[in-house]
Amino acid sequence: MALLGQPITEITTGEPGPSDSGSDMTNQDQPAEQAVYRRTVDRLEVAVYRDRAATGQAAGTAAAEALRGALAAQANVRIMFAAAPSQLEMLHTLRTALGIDWSRVAAFHMDEYLGLAVDAPQTFGRFVTDELVAAVGPGQVHLIAPDGDPAGSVRRYADLLAAAPLDIVCLGIGDNGHLAFNDPPDADFDDPEPVRIVELSEASRVQQVGDGCFARLDDVPRQAITVTIPTLMSARRLVGTAPGESKRTAVARTLTGPVDASCPASILRRHP
Repeated sequence: MALLGQPITEITTGEPGPSDSGSDMTNQDQPAEQAVYRRTVDRLEVAVYRDRAATGQAAGTAAAEALRGALAAQANVRIMFAAAPSQLEMLHTLRTALGIDWSRVAAFHMDEYLGLAVDAPQTFGRFVTDELVAAVGPGQVHLIAPDGDPAGSVRRYADLLAAAPLDIVCLGIGDNGHLAFNDPPDADFDDPEPVRIVELSEASRVQQVGDGCFARLDDVPRQAITVTIPTLMSARRLVGTAPGESKRTAVARTLTGPVDASCPASILRRHP
């Protein structure tokens, strides 16, 4: 991919919000590093940074600016987060950003394992709570909670998402090119369902071990609830973070390959 030898990428798509200044400010006091390379692929803006810390800082800055802009334009904002180690630096930057009225923000996340105990440390709801929610206290927090009734959880989350449009999605790209748990080659760019139960590919399960979330492949659940591609793409603004050598092939295919389900993240090039 066009990383100029750097295995780190921050990707943003969508129209800038009213307060987006392009000033690369993590908060109102601390300047962020400048990108070492920028390009646009179709509708996708891509920026490459020196290292993982700079990437997360830039992505968190972009998310914070998008939030401020949306809050300046409307009463409440709905934002969805990926829950993965690749998002840590972005989330840590966002949660320290100034000028965000979190009481007017409704927070969602993208997916959740089936088959784990509710209090298991690997749940994505736990990750979002620990890494963001506990620090900023959004006005509303909507977690996917299977509670022994996965089909009911899917319906409830779909109803919550249908109540109003998503304003911002902060996403990552899986090692196999997945978005949320929409794995290749089964990801459906025209999925009629906003949320569904999916079987996890072995590549996705291996990634969870590689990320340090599970000790063994056999420990990783085989099913999950995920929001679908059309749900993610419906947001006005997308901010993506894909740091690390393991993402190199997926990001290359996202930027240079065909836009199809063999690399679900390639659809980001078609975001309005």
